[in-house]
Amino acid sequence: MPTITDEFMRRRLSQAKYYTLVILRITDKRNEPGADKIVWEHGRRNMSLNADGLLPVVCPVNDGTDIAGVGIFDRSAEETREILDHDPGVKAGLFTYEIHPCRGLPGSTLP
Repeated sequence: MPTITDEFMRRRLSQAKYYTLVILRITDKRNEPGADKIVWEHGRRNMSLNADGLLPVVCPVNDGTDIAGVGIFDRSAEETREILDHDPGVKAGLFTYEIHPCRGLPGSTLP
């Protein structure tokens, strides 16, 4: 493991970029008739947001918990809230969400 100096850490932290982390949660309405069609449109919208670069990281979660997914938006918390409030699944009450401002260090990527 490389040695990381305080100077290196300060430099990297000063170059961090700000993002918004979203945790999407499932509600009881997810099991109602017609919900699958709405979830499909939610997915279509996420793919569009991803293609536009607004939502560079999209991670659906299917582990039996109430977490439906995690995403990282390349937008402020306020802009992200505006985007999510127009999501078909959120509007239909199938999902709720949490917003967490965060930052990514330079060079952070997924393989």
